[in-house]
Amino acid sequence: MTARVDQVRLCGIGGQGLVLAGTILGHAAVLDGKYAAGSDSYGVRVRGGYALSDVVISEAPIVYPHILAPTVLVPMGQEAYESHIEDLATGAVVLYDDRLVAPRSREMIRQVGIPATSRAIDQLNQKQAANMVMLGALAAVTGVVSVGALRKAVEERVGERHRVLNLEALELGEKLGEEKWGS
Repeated sequence: MTARVDQVRLCGIGGQGLVLAGTILGHAAVLDGKYAAGSDSYGVRVRGGYALSDVVISEAPIVYPHILAPTVLVPMGQEAYESHIEDLATGAVVLYDDRLVAPRSREMIRQVGIPATSRAIDQLNQKQAANMVMLGALAAVTGVVSVGALRKAVEERVGERHRVLNLEALELGEKLGEEKWGS
C-alpha cells in the first residue's frame, strides 16, 4: 500500500502570515505522527510582494521534499490563484479566500470558497487572522492534519500575545470548512 502524500501550497502576498501558516501546518503534521518538509519563498518587499509556503506531508519518510503538483492549494489572492491553478494534481482541492479570489471553472478539482478574510474582520476584528481561519478550514476539509494538532502547534509556535486570537481563528475556520465542504 502506498503512503498518503499531501502537497500543500499556501500562496498570496506578504503580510498575510502564510509563512507562519506553513510552519504551523508542518508542525501539526509532526504532532500527528507524520513526516513533513517545507519551504518558503517571498518577495523582497515586507508587505505586498508575493509569498508562498509549501508543505509536503506524508505518512512515510519523504523522499523528495519539494512540491511537484499540489494536492491542496490555498490561494489568498487572485494573482496567487492565477499563478498556481494550472499546476495542480488531478483531484486536488483548492481552498480560496472568497473575498480575494474569483475562481475559474476547472474540471478534475474541487474548489471551495472560504470567507476567511471577511470573517476574520467581522468576527475577530483582525484581518491578519485570516491565515489561521484558512488553516482551520483546511484541516476540516482535507484531513491533512487534525484540528487538535493544529491547536497544539499554535500553542507551541505562536507567542502569548497572539495565541488566543489564533486559536479562535482556527476554530472559526474549522466550522467554516465543515459548513462549506458539506454543501
